[in-house]
Amino acid sequence: MTELYLKYEYWIAFTQLLLAMFGMGATLRVVDFINVARTPRAFATGISLQLLMVPLIAVLFLAIFNLQPGVAVGIAILAAIPGGTTSNIYTHFARGNIALSIAITAVTTVACLVTVPIILKLLITDYVPADFRLPAARIAAEIFFSILGPLALGMLTLRLLPTLSAQIAKWSIRASLALIIVIILGASTSGRLDWAAFGLGNVLVVTGFTISLLAAGLVVPWLMRAPRPDIVAIDMELTVRNVNLAVLIIASLFPAANAATSTLGSMALFTVLVYGGWMLMPALVLIIASRVHKKSGDALAEGDG
Repeated sequence: MTELYLKYEYWIAFTQLLLAMFGMGATLRVVDFINVARTPRAFATGISLQLLMVPLIAVLFLAIFNLQPGVAVGIAILAAIPGGTTSNIYTHFARGNIALSIAITAVTTVACLVTVPIILKLLITDYVPADFRLPAARIAAEIFFSILGPLALGMLTLRLLPTLSAQIAKWSIRASLALIIVIILGASTSGRLDWAAFGLGNVLVVTGFTISLLAAGLVVPWLMRAPRPDIVAIDMELTVRNVNLAVLIIASLFPAANAATSTLGSMALFTVLVYGGWMLMPALVLIIASRVHKKSGDALAEGDG
């Protein structure tokens, strides 16, 4: 299995992301993009935090902590990628503004064709070998074929096959999750994931980065007096990131088969996967808090009645 994973790591990651984005597209309509106009202030806040605040937080972590190159690259990639499709699902469970969540996810996903290469170039230069050249055009092409193309195809499926699109979306996402398991198992058996090499200190740094994004997504919209559903949606977008895309970028830039950068890539992959696990915790906290808030509101309403 190890040799097969090393040989096909990139294509496994590519297929996994393609299926995930196709599944997401099969749940999106053009009107979801139009809904942006209904909450322009909240949307502008979410986009600004996503494209400016998150990279700035990453810059602070890179400046404050003496990180290993692979960990620094992993955090930079996490800062560059947009929110993930799961953020929409968690926003729904947490009773947030679903239309706002979908709008931010959709627009930042389209924008990442341009923003990801730019942010990566700004953040990872000091942590890669001197002869390393960021293939911006290739990254943009990969984003187009693995994200935007499947997203558009999924939306077309919803338009042409509305009665089947829900099932198509469900099984596409399930298949993508199965490939995530393949990636984790393949990376573990090939030595890409090594807890001893990664260390507790790096786990704490990634944990701090997760908490920082969570805090930014809560505090800034709150200071702007945004309603609770908007705060939930924005916070989910910042915290629940498109880890699938991060895995593809790492497999593309630092393949396990390339001995020169495999160690750096392994640490970056571990960073991204650790974040992928941690980011679910704040999401669950928001969901539980939302449920408690609703029950409290219902109890007060009954008391007033």
